Amino acid sequence: MFPELLTRVEVAFASRIFAAYGSIYIVASLDWLWLIENQRPDKWGVLGSIICLTGAVIILYGHRV
Repeated sequence: MFPELLTRVEVAFASRIFAAYGSIYIVASLDWLWLIENQRPDKWGVLGSIICLTGAVIILYGHRV
């Protein structure tokens, strides 16, 4: 349902919203793996999620021209 709502967002804000949504989805997937399936994410999963969150922060708060 939430992805469908994102299609209704003004184009100027869409990239920032999709970046935030994507990074939250990735981190939530790793949390699910750890908390529900009792499998700790490996160092590559953690590193990848940090990179995704960093990218989302850059997109959300980066300089606008």
